[in-house]
Amino acid sequence: MGILTGDPKEQPLHYGEVFGMWSYLTVAKGNYTRYQTFMNHTGDKELMKLLEELIEGIKHESESIEEILKTNGIALPPSAPERSNATLEDIPVGARFNDPEISAQVSADLAAGLVSCSTVMGQCTREDVAMMFGQFHMNKAQAAAKALRLNKEKGWLVTPPMHTKVPEPV
Repeated sequence: MGILTGDPKEQPLHYGEVFGMWSYLTVAKGNYTRYQTFMNHTGDKELMKLLEELIEGIKHESESIEEILKTNGIALPPSAPERSNATLEDIPVGARFNDPEISAQVSADLAAGLVSCSTVMGQCTREDVAMMFGQFHMNKAQAAAKALRLNKEKGWLVTPPMHTKVPEPV
């Protein structure tokens, strides 16, 4: 009989798994309220749809992680209060996030989320936790592809200098 066999849900979490899930949940909760705020600032319908999808994804991920942490007696990180709805016109022009800024931040968050998911998956001994973060990773990769497409279509993508001049072989 091998080590840590049987139902993964009956296996203990190690400290790395706890810290990884707790940290991921903390960031997810922050992104949840930030994206609610971004929704008040965006005027672009496609970006609004992406933000709505991301918020729904965060809700699902948070519930999954919270269930495991609670079952294992781990205190949850605090949640910020829900953001109120505002209309774009109520926010002074100089105080607004603009759509390219919002989209760039969301793209950066998705990239960081991919790394976080990979990190947690790599340190897991519990297969159920690794599989859960594998699913989160796949969902983030799909959302990141949508964000990239949106940034390209809207002209919001800021590229680094493009390497177009390849030296001639000598």
